This record gives sequence, structure tokens and C-alpha cells, in this order.
Amino acid sequence: METKHEQIIKYIENLEIGSKISVRQTAKALQVSEGTAYRAIKDAETQGLVSTAERVGTIRIEQKVQESIEKLSFDSVVNIVDGQVLGGKAGLSRTLNHFVIGAMEMDAMKRYIGANDLMIVGNRESVQEYALKEGAAVLITGGFNTSERIKRLADQTGLPVISTSYDTFTVAAKINRAIYDQLIKKEIVHVSDIMIPFAETEFVFTYDAPKRWYELNHKTSHSRFPVVDSQMKVVGIVAMKDVMKQQTADTIETLMTPLPVVVNPTTSVAAAAHQMIWEGFDGLPVVDTQQHLLGMITRRDVLKALQMIQQQPQMGETIEDIVSSQLKDYSKNDHYIFHFNVTPQMSDYLGSVSHGVMTSMITTVCRRVLNHMRRGDLVIDNLSFYFFKPVQLEQTVTVQPKVLEMTRRNGKMDIELFVDGQLCGKALLNAQFIDRY
Repeated sequence: METKHEQIIKYIENLEIGSKISVRQTAKALQVSEGTAYRAIKDAETQGLVSTAERVGTIRIEQKVQESIEKLSFDSVVNIVDGQVLGGKAGLSRTLNHFVIGAMEMDAMKRYIGANDLMIVGNRESVQEYALKEGAAVLITGGFNTSERIKRLADQTGLPVISTSYDTFTVAAKINRAIYDQLIKKEIVHVSDIMIPFAETEFVFTYDAPKRWYELNHKTSHSRFPVVDSQMKVVGIVAMKDVMKQQTADTIETLMTPLPVVVNPTTSVAAAAHQMIWEGFDGLPVVDTQQHLLGMITRRDVLKALQMIQQQPQMGETIEDIVSSQLKDYSKNDHYIFHFNVTPQMSDYLGSVSHGVMTSMITTVCRRVLNHMRRGDLVIDNLSFYFFKPVQLEQTVTVQPKVLEMTRRNGKMDIELFVDGQLCGKALLNAQFIDRY
């Protein structure tokens, strides 16, 4: 049997595109409370079924199919290669499948070209024509134009023909770089990936009596709840300490802590974790740009996500991955020593190791040492370089970290860096462990 929430979602799905939706009308049509209708409409917005705009209201929209983030559209390719669209503009929103470099004979090329591919070629019109007829877009390198016949064919097939002044090698490198960057972005887990949706979020209104906090506390065992106004904007947080402090208050508004710390759906889980640790919060409200409540994240959800990230295979190699692969551990007992080889990717424009790479190397070493002493997730609170000399390419850096202080919650480390026995850097690092709940 369908729940009321599911009935409302189905009702919204069956509305015509462009239909206006209101909480009151939906509640009346389905004979449910306005609170239930509101929650379902917000959930429908999250699913992409409706959109809310100021002075317009909530409108039923066409649900967009989410495409894989590692895919690029032809429109993106135009921007990547600083290109000019010669024809087939209607197909710019299509997604690029593969790209093929047309530097081979036509018979050999036929084995590789397919629908929604991108043929990268010079001024070979026969190849351009064949690609379009096979359902592939065309990227013409070297700044060449093409004939009116090819442009008309592009318009007829709805496949873009793009011209760029770059050579074939540069174009392929740029597209590869863009796909590679997308793969790295795909690995980053955001708040929207783990948050408790609005439909399942418990909250209180400013005008609620304090007994409402006790009801929710008994129901969920949570002690912190977001406080919203009549417009569903988050205006505060009410926690156990607030309720205990003023037991004679009439409304939640007089108890709550105003201007609460919030996150938005695009905040990374790592940033949210740091905020929770720094402030000592067990949960954070998730809001949109107008501060409307979208959901909640809890420390438990964040911990699960961080542990999941660590178990995932890497798809795009970041600077941190490169640094980690270059570290060699020569530690014995409690005497920690690491060697780090400097590769060309790590250099700045002067040929020295960039400050960012050095920072990443130090934090990676310290994480390994602290996790060796105590297993668990941690966040870096502070890293201070107080001595630093340039380190050249292909040199080997010896890293000697020393634990200055170790408590249940914190770790403090002193790090010394050597090249050929000469001191080249000193740093101090503080970290906080995340308790597992």
C-alpha cells in the first residue's frame, strides 16, 4: 500500500509540465495535512520534478535524466578548444561518447567511429561527411573551414561541426585533460550524496512549545534540531543545553541559538567533517541559497562516507595520489623516516617543488604516522611552515616526523625535511581525531 508521501509524488508526476503547484491545493486534493504536502513537494524538487522560483511559485518541470559526470557535452568541447561552431548547433547539448583521431585511412577509421563520437580531423571532407552520416560530430583542427555541403549535412543530422585553430595533438590533450578532471570531481563526495532528505528530517518551528523538543528527542534520540520560520528558512538550532537552561520558556524561539552553522548540498563531506569537529556538532542543517531547509547530515553519516571514500579505487589521479605513490617508508619502531622523490609534475615555474606539493607531502606523512599510532579518521587543524628552502627536481627528500603530543582527540607533530643531509624545511602540524559513533 502506498504511503501518503508516495501518493503525492505520483500525483505530481502525473501533472502536466508547466502546472503550478501549491501546498494548500495539493493537501486539499489528496486530503492530507499541509505539512505532509510540503515535505513531498520539497522531495519532488530534489528529484527534479518541480522547480521553485521567486514571484513565480512552484512549477512542474520535465525531469532531467542525470548524466554521468565523466561525460562531456559537445558544447563543453567548444569551450575547451576555443572553437567555432560551423553547423549542427542543435546537437551541442549531446554527450560525447568517445573521440577518434582521423589520421588513418578511411577503411581503418570505419572500425572506430560510432554514434555520438567526436571525429578529430583536418580538412578531409570525405572523413567529415562519413563521420556525420555515422552519427558522430566533427572537430576540424588547424583553423580550417569546411564546405557549405558539410554544414548543411551537420544541420540535417543535428550533429555539430566545430573548427579550432589548435593542432590535433593539442586538441586531444585538452579533451583528455577535461575528462580526467571530471573523473577526479566524480570521486569527491558532497553533502548532497549523504544527507538525510527533507522528507525524513525532524525540525521545529519558532512558535512551537519546548515540549516539541522532548517529543522529537524521545522519537529519534537526537538532541539537536533545526529551527525554521513560517517560510521554512533555518533561523536557529535548539539543543538539549538550550532546553535545560530555560525550562520556563513559552516558545522554541526564546530558547534557540540563532544564526546556526549550516552547509549546502555542494559542500564536500571533508569540509563538513572539519566543521563538525571544529565546532563539536553531531549534526548540521543542509540549506539552499535562500536558507530553506533541505535536510540534515549527522556525524555518523559523515564518518561512513569518509570510510567509503578510503575504500574506493582511484579513478583520477590527484596531486595527493602522486605524492603518496612517491613516499617510501623506512620507519623502525617509533623512529619514523620517509623518503620522497621529486618528479616533474611537482615543480613550480622555477623548477622547485611547489609549496602546495610540499604541504600535501607533509600532511600525507603525518596521517600515516598518526594512523599507525591510533586507527581512525582525522582532520588537519593547522599546518605551519617556519623554515623552507627550495628543493629541486629529481632530488630525494628525507622526512623525519616527531610526535610532540598525543591525546585521545589531538595529535601534534614536528616535521623536519632534509636533502643530502642538509636541513631544508621545518613545520608544525596539529590534527584532531574524529570519534566513531
